[in-house]
Amino acid sequence: MLSDSLKKTIRQAHTNIAEQLEGFRPRAGQNYLVAEIAKTLGGDYHKSQRICVIEAGTGTGKSLAYCLGALPMALAKKKKLVISTATVALQEQLLNKELPFFKEHSGLDFKFDLVKGRQRYICVQKLLAAVSGEETQLSLMPTTSSPLSAMEQRCLQELAKAYQEKRWQGDRDSWADTIPDKVWNLIACDKHACQRQMKSHNLCPFHLARQKIAQMDVLVINHALLLADLELGGGTILSDPEDTFYVIDEAHHLPHITRDFSSAAATIKGTIEWLDKLLKFSGKMANVVVSQKAIGQNFKLNDAANDAGKVLRQVRDMLDQSDYSYNDDDTHRFLHGEVPEQLKARAKDIADATQDALRALSKMHDALTLDVNDGDVQGFLADPILAESGQYINRLEQLNKLWFSYATKGEGTPHARWIKRLDYKHHHDYLLCDCPIEVGFYLKDNLWRECAGAVLCSATLSAMGNFDHFARESGLSNEPGVKYIKADSPFDYAKQAQLHIPQTKTEPTDKAFSDYLAEALPDYLDKKKANLVLFASYWQMDHVVAKLRKQNWQILVQGELSREELLKRHRAAIDLGAGSILFGTQSLSEGLDLPGKYLENLVITKIPFAVPTSPVEEAQAEFIQSKGGNPFLSITVPDAAKKLVQSCGRLLRKETDSGRITILDRRLVTKRYGKAMLDTLPPFAKQID
Repeated sequence: MLSDSLKKTIRQAHTNIAEQLEGFRPRAGQNYLVAEIAKTLGGDYHKSQRICVIEAGTGTGKSLAYCLGALPMALAKKKKLVISTATVALQEQLLNKELPFFKEHSGLDFKFDLVKGRQRYICVQKLLAAVSGEETQLSLMPTTSSPLSAMEQRCLQELAKAYQEKRWQGDRDSWADTIPDKVWNLIACDKHACQRQMKSHNLCPFHLARQKIAQMDVLVINHALLLADLELGGGTILSDPEDTFYVIDEAHHLPHITRDFSSAAATIKGTIEWLDKLLKFSGKMANVVVSQKAIGQNFKLNDAANDAGKVLRQVRDMLDQSDYSYNDDDTHRFLHGEVPEQLKARAKDIADATQDALRALSKMHDALTLDVNDGDVQGFLADPILAESGQYINRLEQLNKLWFSYATKGEGTPHARWIKRLDYKHHHDYLLCDCPIEVGFYLKDNLWRECAGAVLCSATLSAMGNFDHFARESGLSNEPGVKYIKADSPFDYAKQAQLHIPQTKTEPTDKAFSDYLAEALPDYLDKKKANLVLFASYWQMDHVVAKLRKQNWQILVQGELSREELLKRHRAAIDLGAGSILFGTQSLSEGLDLPGKYLENLVITKIPFAVPTSPVEEAQAEFIQSKGGNPFLSITVPDAAKKLVQSCGRLLRKETDSGRITILDRRLVTKRYGKAMLDTLPPFAKQID
């Protein structure tokens, strides 16, 4: 329960912030959010499971609400507050604007910082070795297949000089110019070579940054780093989940990012090739290791790598002779994720062999690390060996993950498994893939049931009027104590915008619809204003653009310029008093912020249905059907409904904005699911012809 003193702290912080915000007006929706977040994390609704799911659109001030509701609670309970986002843009907004303002004016004393993955930092030893041109370092690094160019050499020298003169902290994101990948791969920190327990590395930027984590009250991260920490058991990179309140902003991305994070893939011939290289590397590493603990491990490694290579060659021959049916995308998906017995038996052998290889290589790696610490092997000799063995360890882990899954019977969690045939000029290969269809159980077991509390928020979490779809995807269905909240918007939708659904000559499902769009669109564009037209596919957009340009329409098109340049030209045209027409797909609409005069006319060409063409989507639909469900109503419609809300959300960004939305898809009024979608949109003034 919230104590009186904590309530007083939150109210005072809110008052302090309100006094400093220019033009601040109390918002009932925001006040409600602050109270609900604080009560949830305080245990008012459930003693142990303290989770709330919040849908809060533009203008509700959700970031201020979760700072006010969660931060005083975290400080009082001596918990860490971890704010996780899906995009860099939101991270930058929090770090450069929201949190500094909150720290300065709230009256609360706290420290905050960004936490990044280690690959965003340099390893000082690698940098110094690369700059000094040590041949050992350059020749042993598997990432440098050719010498650095003069420009890349110059960049390397500039990085080293700036770091030594303390003008640069050693992280990739704070360097003003782009660092070429080839240079970065040579000097980037990696977990196997750059270890804190090694004396020569304990002052590397990554380890110094990690030491700061303990001193911070608020950590800003991305979803990928959150999942990386969970995979390591939680509390390895970040604070322990039980000592942490999480705010998952842009939470609608979390299930898909979790799914990607849990997937595995490997080629057949490509793997055989690097296993052959591993055999050569094993001898090279054995010559450097001094420790008695590694005696005989290189022989075990060689035996295991040979065994894996032998079975992989059998799999290659088997696939060459198989009668699998491949689609137009050269993909064969195993129905219900069930791998044929012949392949499953070999998968078990490969999984066992890669596990043995991984065990032997890890022992050699640990032994060499010990040798460096004991002074028996010089760091400059060991570092490139450790870096390369680290890459092989990562590859073996991925390989084992894939083949272990293929060897497992299709029980428990449903998986999508498929083979993609790769054709090259002089040879071909096979890419084997594995991806869990549902990841809710993983988040439930590793995050929701372990954390001190969590706030999940986004502008679009509900679909078709409820949170069921998101709850199922994210593992929150039927979990006790979870609070679902829809924040009221401060916008007067009926006064600020009109939604128009005109009569159309052609159905969106008709092949002639693209030609119809090219013919009809000019009637719904205003050359003197800022227009945004959103398409359901690149193909359809390009088709319409080609036809309109023949009529001399000036259009800015997604894909022809970078997103940044596209928006820059759009805004510049509006600032000059000219109109602008911007064409894009659904991917352009997410996170797009064009307030006021920069967007007054929005046209959505059709309901953004996703066609289940990827193996994962096909397997997901198949799984729902096998359970007696309807994939169209269970997956396709809720996803499209959320995307439609997102798309319509581009028009109004502030309480002073106004404009018009036109949707050229009559299914919103002719189909039962369409009417349900229409009801989930904000209450715009409607004109339905």
